[in-house]
Amino acid sequence: MIRSLKAAGHPGTPAGVRLQSGDALIVVDVQNDFLPGGALAVAAGDEIIPVINRYIDAFRSSSLPIFFTRDWHPANHCSFAKQGGPWPVHCVADSAGADFPTALHVPPAAAIVSKAKAPNEEAYSGFEGTALLSLLRNRCSRRLFVGGLATDYCVLATVRSARAMGFDVMLLTDAVRGVNVHPGDAARAEKEMLESGAFPMVFRDIRVEDNTA
Repeated sequence: MIRSLKAAGHPGTPAGVRLQSGDALIVVDVQNDFLPGGALAVAAGDEIIPVINRYIDAFRSSSLPIFFTRDWHPANHCSFAKQGGPWPVHCVADSAGADFPTALHVPPAAAIVSKAKAPNEEAYSGFEGTALLSLLRNRCSRRLFVGGLATDYCVLATVRSARAMGFDVMLLTDAVRGVNVHPGDAARAEKEMLESGAFPMVFRDIRVEDNTA
């Protein structure tokens, strides 16, 4: 039996996006250092966790692949201010700040993709310097559902890469938050992603198998 979760969401949102073979979920950088109280906190970043969990549970119940990207920096990473970069020290490999929050559902079968692991390797996109593309191809993924942190940096870069590689992209607008170093950065990033061909949606638009009946 199908449970319909559709809603108006955004102008042009399809009436009920059915999860199907070829779909994959990419959860971008939902890590402790990007949450309130973290070293590089995204305002209200924790608010997306319950929403992201709903997507994770829907993909898991549909036996569809789930990928988690994460910053996994060395202590002397080029993006850190003490190395001349723009950011405070954050998401150092094997630190508590680099961990996923305990509230985030991380299924045992999910793939974890670590990026920016070398001192001189900057990577905002989950595809940059990682095996994400080959992992997606191995699963015959064609349509990517992308959410996470932050809208105006790693989500934007990941969507740019995905569109350049020919993937269809569903932008989970209810499951992203921006840094907004400059006011309006997140809104501009979202506009760019939609203009590149990404499609906006919210969780209520999804149609998932209901196995409870």
